[in-house]
Amino acid sequence: MSQTDIEIVVDDPTAPDENSPAVVGTGTIEIIVSIVLLLLAVTLGYDNWRTGASWDSTGPEPGYFPFYLCVVLAGGSLYGLVAALLARRAGGEPFITRAQARRVMAVFAPTLLFCLVTQFLGLYVASFLLIAGFMRLIGKIALWKSLLTAFLFTAIMFVTFDIAFDVIMPKGPLEAAFGF
Repeated sequence: MSQTDIEIVVDDPTAPDENSPAVVGTGTIEIIVSIVLLLLAVTLGYDNWRTGASWDSTGPEPGYFPFYLCVVLAGGSLYGLVAALLARRAGGEPFITRAQARRVMAVFAPTLLFCLVTQFLGLYVASFLLIAGFMRLIGKIALWKSLLTAFLFTAIMFVTFDIAFDVIMPKGPLEAAFGF
């Protein structure tokens, strides 16, 4: 056997378990998305019809083009809904497994928390906490590397946006303590 025929297989220890049970099927998600888009199309279509979806003496009213876009969206949503309902009878594959959902939530929950913390502590402190937390908890990177990287990134962000370009960013008590 020559060196080019050797195959190296590396297992990913963080890969989701292949035997993980399904949380929800693809067909269910397709039905939910179709219904949400249909409701959006109906809501926006009604609002555009209310503001005017016809022609007057000067041309189209403000809601004319958006109304007909909503009609197209509603038609596509109905088609998707019917197709998903018919395909559901034939069975379907899982949309997400329990192990995959756990991995998604490991990213979604801290990101949602970041959005909430930004309101109280400001963008820079929240960014520092998010970056350091992700690097340490998900990336399993050394604490000092996580803190240093988060600090450097946040400092560069502050200098770039607040000092160099004078962009207004959400600030918290730490920036106020330093006079920004």
